[in-house]
Amino acid sequence: MSPIVMAVCAALLVPAALITLFRVERGPSMLDRIVALDVLVSCLMGCLALVSLWFGRSDLVLLLTVLALVGFVGSVTLARFAAAEPETEARILTAQEAAEAEARARFGDGEL
Repeated sequence: MSPIVMAVCAALLVPAALITLFRVERGPSMLDRIVALDVLVSCLMGCLALVSLWFGRSDLVLLLTVLALVGFVGSVTLARFAAAEPETEARILTAQEAAEAEARARFGDGEL
């Protein structure tokens, strides 16, 4: 494979992983974080596949398979727990949601 193609792939995987880390940290919901972790595992698998191709190491294919299985099982498990979490769990509110919550607290639950 061409070194240029591999460099382009690496240049696309690194920002994707960084953007995904931002989504893991910011959320806003648990399901968003779970999907971001799944994408992060996929980025890691892509980087590992590039390393395997660059150095010609076919023994890393087994590691890729295990990582894919662990990522899948982990995502399904976390999604199951996240689906059971209550709606009232504290999360980071958007500016609009925070303003609405403050208005409800100030004026009561009636019409604004």
